[in-house]
Amino acid sequence: MEKIEHTIVSANGINMHVASIGTGPVILFLHGFPELWYSWRHQLHFLSSVGYRCIAPDLRGYGDSDAPPSATSYTAFHIVGDLIGLIDSLGIQQVFLVGHDWGASVAWSFCYFRPDRVKALVNLSVALFPRNPQVKSLEGLRTFYGEDFYISRFQEPGEIEQDFAQVDTKELMKILLTSFSPHPLLIPKETGIRGFPLVSRLPSWLSEEDINYYSCKFNQKGFTGGLNYYRALDLNWELMAPWTGMQIKVPVKFIVGTLDLGYHFPGAKEYIHNGDFKRDVPDLQVVVMEGVGHFVNQEKPEEVNAHIYDFIKKF
Repeated sequence: MEKIEHTIVSANGINMHVASIGTGPVILFLHGFPELWYSWRHQLHFLSSVGYRCIAPDLRGYGDSDAPPSATSYTAFHIVGDLIGLIDSLGIQQVFLVGHDWGASVAWSFCYFRPDRVKALVNLSVALFPRNPQVKSLEGLRTFYGEDFYISRFQEPGEIEQDFAQVDTKELMKILLTSFSPHPLLIPKETGIRGFPLVSRLPSWLSEEDINYYSCKFNQKGFTGGLNYYRALDLNWELMAPWTGMQIKVPVKFIVGTLDLGYHFPGAKEYIHNGDFKRDVPDLQVVVMEGVGHFVNQEKPEEVNAHIYDFIKKF
C-alpha cells in the first residue's frame, strides 16, 4: 500500500481525494456503497504492475473527499461532473472505466454523457437497467420488496444514520460487507441494524485490517454522503428522461457473481441473458462468476484482475 500516492484534487467545486499508482494508459476506478478507493487495492497493484496508471478517487460523499449535505447534490450529473473535472485537472483525455455497485451506475451515466472520454468500460455487479418512463425507480423497488428493503429504509434523512449509530462502526462495516446475498437485504424498522447478528468470523477476502480502514474513514465522514446516492434515485430518474432508450456505444465487459443480489433483482437474469442487455449495449461481453457474491473485486481479485486486463489490453 505504501507505493500508492494520495492527493487532493479540486474538481467540479469540491475537493476529491485520489489514490493513484503506476504509469501508462489511465484506468479510473469507481467504488460503491459502503466502500472507498480502498476497495480497489488489489486492482491498483496488479494493473499498475502491467503498465497502467490506476486512479481511484473517493467519490463525492466518501472518505477524504468533500460531502455536500443535500441529497440533491448527488445526481449522476454531479458525480460524472466530478469525474470529468478530475481527469481534466490531471490533463487526461481518455480513460478506461471500471465501476462497481454505485460506481457501476455512475459509469453507465458517464458513458451516456461523455462517451468521447471513455476507451472501454468494465462494470461489476450492477447491469444497465434502462430507465422505465412509466415507473419511478423507488416505486418499482418498493412494489417488489416493500418498506423494509434496505434502499427503502435508506430514504429518510437522518433515520438510518441514527440506526447505524446504535452499532459500533467496526461491527456495522462487518454487517454491511457480509450481508449482501441473493436474498433481498431487509432492515426491519422495529429492530434496525442492531437486530442483525454480530459477525463472528470474517470471510477470507476481508481482514480486520480492512475493517479498521473502512471504519476509521466512516467514523470521520459518516454515512450520509453514501446514503445520499440512494436518496437521489428518483431525482435521477426525472433528470435522465432525455436519455430514455439510448444505447451505450463504448465497448463493455460486465462481470457479476451468481450470489450477487443484483443478479437476482426481478427481471435481471432475463435482461442480462435474453438479448435486451445486448440491445442496449451492442459491444458487450458478459461474465458470470459461479459462487461469487456482491463484492466481486474483493472476493475474487485475481480472477477479476485477469478479466479487466484481458479486456482493456485490446484497446
